[in-house]
Amino acid sequence: MKDNMKKKLKLKVSAIKDGTVIDHIPAKNLFKVISILGLDKIENQITFGTNLESHKLGGKAIIKVTDKFFKDYEINKIALIAPYAKLNIIKDYEVVEKRIVETPKTINEIVKCFNPKCITNNEKIKTSFKVVSNDPLSLKCKYCEKITSEERIQMY
Repeated sequence: MKDNMKKKLKLKVSAIKDGTVIDHIPAKNLFKVISILGLDKIENQITFGTNLESHKLGGKAIIKVTDKFFKDYEINKIALIAPYAKLNIIKDYEVVEKRIVETPKTINEIVKCFNPKCITNNEKIKTSFKVVSNDPLSLKCKYCEKITSEERIQMY
């Protein structure tokens, strides 16, 4: 009976005129993405769904944001939490651009070094990390050379 119910129940979400759709977010990271992008503080219309079927991820999430186009540094933030996400840029109800989120080789001014003795935590020096692994994500601090694992990543 549950399978029949799932087939009958389809979420209908209206199309957006202008904005961005972020798809293929791991379901467990939906609220992290919302938080790091500050979407919980803007007044734009936001629609999201979670635990949607995905053959690749098992469960995925999607976010639609009206009248919002993300800057490169914001896309880099998405890449740290949802490295396989896809962005669809919508203009006048049409997809005008598709972008696959890619983890950059270096991460600047987004992540805090977990090492309390690092100079970036004690002086006004902007952080910089080299990505040493994508899966699982790990970052090497340019200054203290400590490796920050995925579980320890804190964003500004």
